Amino acid sequence: MQTEADSNDITEHPHDDKSRPYVCTVCDKRFTRKAWLTDHRNRHTGENVYSCSQCEKHFSSRSSLYTHINTHTDKYKCIECGKCCERDKHLAIHRQCHSGEKPFECTVCSKRFSQSGNLNKHMRVHTGEKPYKCHVCDKAFSESGSLNTHMRVHTGEKPYKCHVCDKAYNRSGTLNDHMRLHTGDRPFNCSLCNDSFRHHRGLWGHKRNVHSNLKPYHCPYCGKLFKTNSKLKHHVCVHTGAKPYSCRHCSERFTTHYQIKTHLLKSHNEGTWSTCNICQKKFTLRGILKTHLRRHEGVKPYVCSECPKCFCTAFALKDHQLTHSDYKQFCCGLCGKNVKRKASVKRHFKRCSDKLGFKSVFDTVTKEINKTSGHLPTVGC
Repeated sequence: MQTEADSNDITEHPHDDKSRPYVCTVCDKRFTRKAWLTDHRNRHTGENVYSCSQCEKHFSSRSSLYTHINTHTDKYKCIECGKCCERDKHLAIHRQCHSGEKPFECTVCSKRFSQSGNLNKHMRVHTGEKPYKCHVCDKAFSESGSLNTHMRVHTGEKPYKCHVCDKAYNRSGTLNDHMRLHTGDRPFNCSLCNDSFRHHRGLWGHKRNVHSNLKPYHCPYCGKLFKTNSKLKHHVCVHTGAKPYSCRHCSERFTTHYQIKTHLLKSHNEGTWSTCNICQKKFTLRGILKTHLRRHEGVKPYVCSECPKCFCTAFALKDHQLTHSDYKQFCCGLCGKNVKRKASVKRHFKRCSDKLGFKSVFDTVTKEINKTSGHLPTVGC
Protein backbone atom coordinates (compact mmCIF):
# COMPACT_ATOMS: atom_id res chain seq x y z
CA MET A 1 0.00 0.00 0.00
CA GLN A 2 1.43 3.39 -0.92
CA THR A 3 1.13 5.99 1.83
CA GLU A 4 1.13 9.77 1.54
CA ALA A 5 4.61 9.76 3.05
CA ASP A 6 5.81 7.32 0.42
CA SER A 7 4.43 9.45 -2.40
CA ASN A 8 6.74 12.26 -1.30
CA ASP A 9 9.84 10.11 -1.35
CA ILE A 10 12.63 11.80 -3.35
CA THR A 11 13.30 8.57 -5.21
CA GLU A 12 9.85 8.83 -6.78
CA HIS A 13 10.25 12.50 -7.80
CA PRO A 14 13.79 12.68 -9.19
CA HIS A 15 13.08 15.56 -11.58
CA ASP A 16 11.26 18.05 -9.37
CA ASP A 17 12.97 20.75 -7.35
CA LYS A 18 11.01 20.42 -4.09
CA SER A 19 12.99 20.82 -0.92
CA ARG A 20 12.95 17.67 1.24
CA PRO A 21 14.72 18.56 4.46
CA TYR A 22 13.30 15.72 6.59
CA VAL A 23 15.48 12.61 6.34
CA CYS A 24 14.78 9.13 7.71
CA THR A 25 17.81 8.00 9.74
CA VAL A 26 17.06 4.34 9.00
CA CYS A 27 16.81 4.25 5.19
CA ASP A 28 17.80 7.85 4.14
CA LYS A 29 14.47 8.57 2.46
CA ARG A 30 13.61 12.28 2.39
CA PHE A 31 10.28 14.07 2.85
CA THR A 32 8.83 17.54 2.38
CA ARG A 33 6.91 17.50 5.66
CA LYS A 34 7.82 16.42 9.17
CA ALA A 35 4.43 14.69 9.63
CA TRP A 36 5.12 12.44 6.63
CA LEU A 37 8.53 11.54 8.05
CA THR A 38 6.85 10.61 11.34
CA ASP A 39 4.35 8.37 9.53
CA HIS A 40 7.20 6.80 7.59
CA ARG A 41 9.23 6.07 10.76
CA ASN A 42 6.31 4.13 12.16
CA ARG A 43 6.78 1.61 9.36
CA HIS A 44 10.28 0.85 10.63
CA THR A 45 9.26 0.62 14.29
CA GLY A 46 6.06 -1.33 13.63
CA GLU A 47 3.96 1.20 15.56
CA ASN A 48 0.33 1.44 14.46
CA VAL A 49 -1.06 4.55 16.14
CA TYR A 50 -4.07 5.33 13.91
CA SER A 51 -7.20 3.29 14.67
CA CYS A 52 -10.24 2.59 12.52
CA SER A 53 -13.50 3.27 14.39
CA GLN A 54 -15.34 0.65 12.32
CA CYS A 55 -13.19 -2.45 12.82
CA GLU A 56 -10.44 -1.50 15.32
CA LYS A 57 -7.66 -2.08 12.80
CA HIS A 58 -4.55 0.02 13.38
CA PHE A 59 -2.29 1.79 10.89
CA SER A 60 1.11 3.46 10.92
CA SER A 61 -0.04 6.54 8.98
CA ARG A 62 -3.13 8.71 8.67
CA SER A 63 -3.21 8.31 4.90
CA SER A 64 -3.30 4.51 5.30
CA LEU A 65 -6.24 4.86 7.70
CA TYR A 66 -8.14 7.19 5.33
CA THR A 67 -7.57 4.79 2.44
CA HIS A 68 -8.70 1.82 4.57
CA ILE A 69 -11.98 3.54 5.48
CA ASN A 70 -13.06 3.07 1.85
CA THR A 71 -13.48 -0.65 2.61
CA HIS A 72 -16.40 0.30 4.86
CA THR A 73 -18.14 2.27 2.10
CA ASP A 74 -19.50 1.48 -1.37
CA LYS A 75 -17.02 3.80 -3.10
CA TYR A 76 -15.03 0.97 -4.71
CA LYS A 77 -17.44 -1.96 -4.55
CA CYS A 78 -17.25 -5.08 -6.74
CA ILE A 79 -20.58 -5.72 -8.48
CA GLU A 80 -19.75 -9.45 -8.71
CA CYS A 81 -19.24 -10.31 -5.03
CA GLY A 82 -19.86 -7.09 -3.10
CA LYS A 83 -16.29 -6.73 -1.82
CA CYS A 84 -15.28 -3.13 -1.03
CA CYS A 85 -11.75 -2.09 -1.96
CA GLU A 86 -9.48 0.71 -0.80
CA ARG A 87 -8.74 2.24 -4.21
CA ASP A 88 -10.08 2.09 -7.76
CA LYS A 89 -6.91 0.30 -8.95
CA HIS A 90 -7.37 -2.30 -6.21
CA LEU A 91 -10.91 -2.88 -7.43
CA ALA A 92 -9.61 -3.33 -11.01
CA ILE A 93 -7.07 -5.87 -9.74
CA HIS A 94 -9.72 -7.65 -7.66
CA ARG A 95 -11.96 -8.08 -10.72
CA GLN A 96 -9.24 -10.26 -12.22
CA CYS A 97 -10.14 -12.86 -9.57
CA HIS A 98 -13.50 -13.27 -11.30
CA SER A 99 -12.03 -13.29 -14.80
CA GLY A 100 -9.16 -15.62 -13.87
CA GLU A 101 -6.64 -13.40 -15.64
CA LYS A 102 -3.05 -13.76 -14.37
CA PRO A 103 -0.78 -11.72 -16.65
CA PHE A 104 2.35 -11.69 -14.43
CA GLU A 105 4.61 -14.76 -14.66
CA CYS A 106 7.60 -15.73 -12.50
CA THR A 107 10.68 -16.21 -14.66
CA VAL A 108 12.06 -18.85 -12.27
CA CYS A 109 9.18 -21.27 -11.67
CA SER A 110 6.53 -20.01 -14.16
CA LYS A 111 3.95 -19.41 -11.42
CA ARG A 112 1.48 -16.73 -12.52
CA PHE A 113 -0.11 -13.86 -10.58
CA SER A 114 -2.92 -11.39 -11.13
CA GLN A 115 -0.92 -8.54 -9.57
CA SER A 116 2.62 -7.35 -10.18
CA GLY A 117 3.02 -6.70 -6.46
CA ASN A 118 2.29 -10.32 -5.66
CA LEU A 119 4.87 -11.38 -8.21
CA ASN A 120 7.44 -9.10 -6.58
CA LYS A 121 6.70 -10.65 -3.18
CA HIS A 122 6.89 -14.13 -4.66
CA MET A 123 10.33 -13.43 -6.15
CA ARG A 124 11.70 -13.09 -2.61
CA VAL A 125 11.01 -16.81 -2.19
CA HIS A 126 13.68 -17.42 -4.82
CA THR A 127 16.08 -14.64 -3.80
CA GLY A 128 15.74 -15.13 -0.05
CA GLU A 129 15.45 -11.36 0.39
CA LYS A 130 13.96 -10.23 3.72
CA PRO A 131 14.09 -6.42 3.77
CA TYR A 132 11.79 -5.85 6.76
CA LYS A 133 13.70 -6.26 10.02
CA CYS A 134 12.40 -6.22 13.60
CA HIS A 135 14.29 -3.63 15.68
CA VAL A 136 13.67 -5.63 18.88
CA CYS A 137 14.90 -9.13 18.03
CA ASP A 138 16.48 -8.62 14.57
CA LYS A 139 14.16 -11.18 12.96
CA ALA A 140 13.62 -10.35 9.28
CA PHE A 141 10.61 -10.74 6.98
CA SER A 142 9.93 -10.65 3.28
CA GLU A 143 6.75 -8.56 3.68
CA SER A 144 5.96 -5.45 5.73
CA GLY A 145 2.65 -6.96 6.84
CA SER A 146 4.48 -9.93 8.34
CA LEU A 147 6.69 -7.55 10.31
CA ASN A 148 3.66 -5.62 11.57
CA THR A 149 2.05 -8.86 12.74
CA HIS A 150 5.31 -10.02 14.34
CA MET A 151 5.64 -6.78 16.33
CA ARG A 152 2.53 -7.76 18.27
CA VAL A 153 4.58 -10.57 19.82
CA HIS A 154 6.67 -7.86 21.52
CA THR A 155 3.88 -5.37 22.25
CA GLY A 156 1.27 -7.94 23.33
CA GLU A 157 -1.28 -6.19 21.15
CA LYS A 158 -4.31 -8.30 20.24
CA PRO A 159 -6.59 -6.06 18.17
CA TYR A 160 -8.91 -8.77 16.83
CA LYS A 161 -11.57 -9.53 19.44
CA CYS A 162 -14.34 -12.11 19.44
CA HIS A 163 -17.71 -10.47 20.08
CA VAL A 164 -19.10 -13.70 21.58
CA CYS A 165 -16.57 -14.69 24.26
CA ASP A 166 -14.20 -11.66 24.31
CA LYS A 167 -11.12 -13.68 23.38
CA ALA A 168 -8.56 -11.59 21.52
CA TYR A 169 -6.00 -12.47 18.85
CA ASN A 170 -3.08 -10.80 17.12
CA ARG A 171 -4.10 -12.03 13.65
CA SER A 172 -7.41 -11.59 11.84
CA GLY A 173 -7.13 -15.08 10.33
CA THR A 174 -6.84 -16.63 13.80
CA LEU A 175 -10.01 -14.79 14.86
CA ASN A 176 -11.83 -16.10 11.76
CA ASP A 177 -10.80 -19.65 12.65
CA HIS A 178 -11.97 -19.10 16.23
CA MET A 179 -15.37 -17.74 15.19
CA ARG A 180 -16.16 -21.08 13.57
CA LEU A 181 -16.16 -22.61 17.06
CA HIS A 182 -19.21 -20.47 17.79
CA THR A 183 -20.92 -20.75 14.42
CA GLY A 184 -20.16 -24.44 13.86
CA ASP A 185 -19.16 -23.61 10.30
CA ARG A 186 -16.93 -26.28 8.71
CA PRO A 187 -16.49 -25.08 5.13
CA PHE A 188 -13.59 -27.35 4.15
CA ASN A 189 -15.00 -30.70 3.02
CA CYS A 190 -13.02 -33.84 2.23
CA SER A 191 -13.74 -35.05 -1.30
CA LEU A 192 -12.91 -38.64 -0.32
CA CYS A 193 -15.08 -39.07 2.78
CA ASN A 194 -17.80 -37.21 4.70
CA ASP A 195 -15.51 -35.37 7.12
CA SER A 196 -15.32 -31.56 7.19
CA PHE A 197 -13.05 -29.05 8.89
CA ARG A 198 -13.01 -25.50 10.20
CA HIS A 199 -9.85 -24.51 8.35
CA HIS A 200 -7.75 -25.62 5.41
CA ARG A 201 -4.92 -26.89 7.63
CA GLY A 202 -7.24 -29.47 9.17
CA LEU A 203 -8.38 -30.72 5.75
CA TRP A 204 -4.81 -30.91 4.47
CA GLY A 205 -3.64 -32.87 7.53
CA HIS A 206 -6.66 -35.17 7.28
CA LYS A 207 -5.97 -36.07 3.65
CA ARG A 208 -2.31 -36.68 4.40
CA ASN A 209 -2.92 -38.83 7.50
CA VAL A 210 -6.00 -40.76 6.40
CA HIS A 211 -6.16 -40.97 2.62
CA SER A 212 -2.49 -40.82 1.62
CA ASN A 213 0.09 -43.60 1.77
CA LEU A 214 3.04 -41.23 1.46
CA LYS A 215 5.52 -41.49 4.34
CA PRO A 216 8.41 -39.15 3.59
CA TYR A 217 9.95 -39.13 7.09
CA HIS A 218 12.18 -42.09 8.00
CA CYS A 219 13.76 -43.05 11.33
CA PRO A 220 17.58 -42.95 11.23
CA TYR A 221 17.74 -45.77 13.81
CA CYS A 222 15.41 -48.43 12.41
CA GLY A 223 14.28 -47.07 9.02
CA LYS A 224 10.58 -46.96 9.90
CA LEU A 225 8.60 -44.45 7.80
CA PHE A 226 6.16 -41.81 9.04
CA LYS A 227 3.67 -39.42 7.47
CA THR A 228 4.57 -36.42 9.62
CA ASN A 229 7.74 -35.04 11.16
CA SER A 230 6.05 -34.80 14.57
CA LYS A 231 5.31 -38.53 14.58
CA LEU A 232 8.91 -39.25 13.62
CA LYS A 233 10.20 -37.09 16.50
CA HIS A 234 7.92 -38.94 18.90
CA HIS A 235 9.13 -42.30 17.60
CA VAL A 236 12.83 -41.37 17.83
CA CYS A 237 12.37 -40.84 21.58
CA VAL A 238 11.80 -44.64 21.79
CA HIS A 239 15.36 -45.16 20.59
CA THR A 240 17.03 -42.29 22.45
CA GLY A 241 15.01 -42.47 25.66
CA ALA A 242 14.52 -38.70 25.51
CA LYS A 243 11.73 -37.17 27.58
CA PRO A 244 11.59 -33.52 26.54
CA TYR A 245 8.46 -32.58 28.51
CA SER A 246 9.10 -31.88 32.22
CA CYS A 247 6.51 -31.21 34.90
CA ARG A 248 6.83 -27.80 36.54
CA HIS A 249 5.47 -29.18 39.84
CA CYS A 250 7.53 -32.36 40.27
CA SER A 251 10.49 -34.24 38.80
CA GLU A 252 8.43 -36.33 36.34
CA ARG A 253 9.36 -36.17 32.65
CA PHE A 254 7.40 -37.31 29.60
CA THR A 255 7.89 -38.23 25.96
CA THR A 256 4.81 -36.50 24.53
CA HIS A 257 2.72 -33.38 25.11
CA TYR A 258 -0.35 -35.60 25.61
CA GLN A 259 1.38 -37.47 28.46
CA ILE A 260 2.36 -34.35 30.37
CA LYS A 261 -1.09 -32.79 29.89
CA THR A 262 -2.70 -35.94 31.31
CA HIS A 263 -0.23 -35.90 34.22
CA LEU A 264 -0.96 -32.25 35.05
CA LEU A 265 -4.71 -32.90 35.06
CA LYS A 266 -4.60 -36.09 37.14
CA SER A 267 -1.73 -35.35 39.54
CA HIS A 268 -1.80 -31.57 39.96
CA ASN A 269 -5.35 -30.62 38.97
CA GLU A 270 -3.96 -28.16 36.40
CA GLY A 271 -5.86 -27.57 33.18
CA THR A 272 -9.41 -28.27 32.06
CA TRP A 273 -10.97 -31.63 31.26
CA SER A 274 -13.02 -31.98 28.10
CA THR A 275 -16.28 -33.49 29.33
CA CYS A 276 -18.93 -35.31 27.31
CA ASN A 277 -22.31 -33.62 27.85
CA ILE A 278 -24.12 -36.92 27.27
CA CYS A 279 -22.34 -39.44 29.53
CA GLN A 280 -20.07 -37.06 31.51
CA LYS A 281 -16.95 -39.01 30.59
CA LYS A 282 -13.80 -36.87 30.79
CA PHE A 283 -11.00 -36.59 28.24
CA THR A 284 -7.62 -34.92 28.22
CA LEU A 285 -7.86 -33.58 24.68
CA ARG A 286 -10.76 -31.93 22.84
CA GLY A 287 -10.01 -34.04 19.77
CA ILE A 288 -10.54 -37.27 21.72
CA LEU A 289 -13.87 -35.94 23.01
CA LYS A 290 -14.87 -35.09 19.45
CA THR A 291 -14.20 -38.69 18.38
CA HIS A 292 -16.11 -39.98 21.42
CA LEU A 293 -19.18 -37.86 20.56
CA ARG A 294 -19.35 -39.53 17.15
CA ARG A 295 -20.15 -42.81 18.89
CA HIS A 296 -23.14 -41.21 20.63
CA GLU A 297 -24.32 -39.57 17.42
CA GLY A 298 -23.67 -42.60 15.22
CA VAL A 299 -21.53 -40.50 12.86
CA LYS A 300 -19.06 -42.55 10.80
CA PRO A 301 -17.23 -40.20 8.42
CA TYR A 302 -14.41 -42.58 7.45
CA VAL A 303 -15.46 -44.73 4.49
CA CYS A 304 -13.52 -47.72 3.22
CA SER A 305 -12.48 -47.38 -0.41
CA GLU A 306 -12.77 -51.14 -0.95
CA CYS A 307 -16.19 -51.82 0.58
CA PRO A 308 -19.20 -49.87 1.93
CA LYS A 309 -18.16 -50.08 5.60
CA CYS A 310 -17.85 -46.82 7.57
CA PHE A 311 -16.00 -46.02 10.80
CA CYS A 312 -15.92 -43.41 13.56
CA THR A 313 -12.15 -42.96 13.56
CA ALA A 314 -9.30 -42.94 11.07
CA PHE A 315 -7.54 -45.58 13.18
CA ALA A 316 -10.52 -47.97 12.93
CA LEU A 317 -10.60 -47.46 9.15
CA LYS A 318 -6.86 -48.11 8.88
CA ASP A 319 -7.19 -51.29 10.95
CA HIS A 320 -10.12 -52.47 8.80
CA GLN A 321 -8.22 -51.86 5.56
CA LEU A 322 -5.76 -54.57 6.59
CA THR A 323 -8.51 -57.10 5.83
CA HIS A 324 -8.25 -56.09 2.16
CA SER A 325 -4.46 -56.38 2.14
CA ASP A 326 -2.03 -59.29 2.33
CA TYR A 327 0.67 -57.07 3.81
CA LYS A 328 1.90 -58.24 7.24
CA GLN A 329 4.17 -55.63 8.75
CA PHE A 330 5.16 -57.46 11.96
CA CYS A 331 7.62 -60.36 11.94
CA CYS A 332 8.23 -62.64 14.94
CA GLY A 333 11.93 -63.06 15.64
CA LEU A 334 11.36 -66.46 17.28
CA CYS A 335 9.51 -68.36 14.57
CA GLY A 336 9.49 -66.00 11.58
CA LYS A 337 5.71 -65.74 11.39
CA ASN A 338 4.31 -62.52 9.95
CA VAL A 339 1.46 -60.73 11.70
CA LYS A 340 -0.84 -58.00 10.33
CA ARG A 341 -1.86 -56.18 13.49
CA LYS A 342 0.04 -54.87 16.48
CA ALA A 343 -2.79 -56.10 18.74
CA SER A 344 -1.96 -59.66 17.67
CA VAL A 345 1.75 -59.30 18.45
CA LYS A 346 1.66 -59.83 22.20
CA ARG A 347 -0.73 -62.78 21.99
CA HIS A 348 1.40 -64.50 19.35
CA PHE A 349 4.70 -63.79 21.07
CA LYS A 350 3.47 -65.20 24.40
CA ARG A 351 2.34 -68.43 22.75
CA CYS A 352 5.57 -68.67 20.77
CA SER A 353 7.88 -67.97 23.72
CA ASP A 354 6.02 -70.48 25.92
CA LYS A 355 6.25 -73.15 23.23
CA LEU A 356 9.96 -72.61 22.51
CA GLY A 357 11.01 -72.10 26.14
CA PHE A 358 11.71 -68.38 26.02
CA LYS A 359 9.47 -67.41 28.96
CA SER A 360 12.27 -65.37 30.56
CA VAL A 361 12.38 -62.89 27.68
CA PHE A 362 8.63 -62.47 27.26
CA ASP A 363 8.26 -59.57 29.74
CA THR A 364 11.28 -57.72 28.37
CA VAL A 365 10.17 -58.01 24.77
CA THR A 366 6.54 -57.05 25.41
CA LYS A 367 7.77 -53.86 27.07
CA GLU A 368 9.57 -53.02 23.84
CA ILE A 369 6.42 -53.80 21.85
CA ASN A 370 4.42 -51.39 24.02
CA LYS A 371 7.00 -48.64 23.50
CA THR A 372 7.37 -49.01 19.75
CA SER A 373 4.68 -48.29 17.19
CA GLY A 374 5.72 -50.58 14.39
CA HIS A 375 8.28 -53.30 14.87
CA LEU A 376 8.05 -56.62 16.69
CA PRO A 377 11.53 -57.19 18.19
CA THR A 378 13.48 -59.81 16.27
CA VAL A 379 14.69 -61.84 19.22
CA GLY A 380 16.43 -65.08 18.31
CA CYS A 381 17.38 -64.12 14.73
